[in-house]
Amino acid sequence: MNISEREIIDLLVNEFWRLGYFTLSRRMGRYLPEPTAIGKFNVDVVGRQKDKYAVGIILSQNDLNDVNFIEKITFLASRHSKSSNKPVTLLIGVPVIFYKHVKQKINDLEEEIKRNIKLIKISENKEAGLPNNRAQSEVLFS
Repeated sequence: MNISEREIIDLLVNEFWRLGYFTLSRRMGRYLPEPTAIGKFNVDVVGRQKDKYAVGIILSQNDLNDVNFIEKITFLASRHSKSSNKPVTLLIGVPVIFYKHVKQKINDLEEEIKRNIKLIKISENKEAGLPNNRAQSEVLFS
């Protein structure tokens, strides 16, 4: 992919915002701190919505070839918050070309773990899911 890692994390943060999460920490950010590792795994984004928490990671081709890939997904998707003991949602940013492969691997997991996972397609075209309002609007002043 031709998108930089920072732009990919920006797309994941935008997805957090779209789902109503407030970003607590993120990797490669200017104003927010770096997220701490959860267990032995690094995460890219941590967000909060009232008393619900979410963790976001970006998957690359190297991650898919890693033997600990399923262990990482299972561990992060089975986390619970300390205060309310609610499950923590895991948002996984996946390049479009690997989406089917990752979805197939996640479908093989237990139902309780699958419930806490949301897959997000990351595409090179950043405006792919946005409506093009500018082309349809009329010019009011010239």
